[in-house]
Amino acid sequence: MRTERKLTRLDRVFARLDREPERPAHIDVPRMSRHRVALFVSTLAFYLAIVWAVVITSWLVRLDWQVMFFRPYQQWSEIHAFVDYYVVLGQRGPTAVMVAAWLGWRSWRQHTLRPLLALGAALLLLNVTVGAAKYGMGRLGPHYATEIGSNEMWLGGDIFPSGHTANAVVTWGILAYLASTPRARRWLSALSAVTSLGVGMSTVYLGTHWLSDVLLGWAAGLLILLALPWCEPLIARAETWILALRDRLLSRRGRTARPAAPVAAPVVLVKSCPADRDDAAAREPVSAARSRPPAYLAPGPHSTRAERTPVTPAGSRRPAQPERSPRGTSPTARPLSGG
Repeated sequence: MRTERKLTRLDRVFARLDREPERPAHIDVPRMSRHRVALFVSTLAFYLAIVWAVVITSWLVRLDWQVMFFRPYQQWSEIHAFVDYYVVLGQRGPTAVMVAAWLGWRSWRQHTLRPLLALGAALLLLNVTVGAAKYGMGRLGPHYATEIGSNEMWLGGDIFPSGHTANAVVTWGILAYLASTPRARRWLSALSAVTSLGVGMSTVYLGTHWLSDVLLGWAAGLLILLALPWCEPLIARAETWILALRDRLLSRRGRTARPAAPVAAPVVLVKSCPADRDDAAAREPVSAARSRPPAYLAPGPHSTRAERTPVTPAGSRRPAQPERSPRGTSPTARPLSGG
């Protein structure tokens, strides 16, 4: 006796995706418009300006040292416990798990892998670009500074730009990027901006980053979000490749997908006279008259409505009534009894 294999959770996920292989029409993919290109260029110029201001030890470096000597964690020590928990919103591990869970549910509901693939592409760009900048410039943090007033560049550090800030911008900003409606995109954009701003200020408060690190982290995260439309063709090809790979694996295991049931052609009713119906029936071959019945009928021979013999119900449909006298005549008078 052959038993069917029990479906796993992954099989049910792909079965859900098979129900609607095409992306829903109401989900728009952001394009690289002129406005977005202008924002990308201006953000890139701001990024380079921050790097140059730190390299030449300009007024921005002096401001970094002034904020560090101010020691915000000592000035407002009552909020230290709250800031310690709030800064977790910028850590890569916890935020990636939370956002991936939400986008996984979105993928389940929308029958597409695009939300998860877009998150993966954004995190990959974040690790490559921000990681390369961190280790390339090698700036030391406030707690490890060696010389007052120095920019602390190329000394083996890894804090420039701020990874917490850039991660907060990308992780929470991807929710706004993948929003289905313009109103949701505006609200999520404002929420992600406030969250990333708070995470950046939290690192300055705790003394783990310079103020210029936070500014560069904001610019780095925003550049990744603005560049995501350039990755959309690659995301679409990756989704197609993953689903095709899934189909090949299932076919090797002998578990091909069941073909969809054929859709019956629509029936068009045309009014015609009896003579036209007789001529059409004479010209129509017998095989065409007895075609395959629709899927909703039980198997067996069926006759068309025109071939059925009309059935007349026996008797009259009108209820029994007493006999009436003809119109215009008076009814027969009853004999009177009694004296």
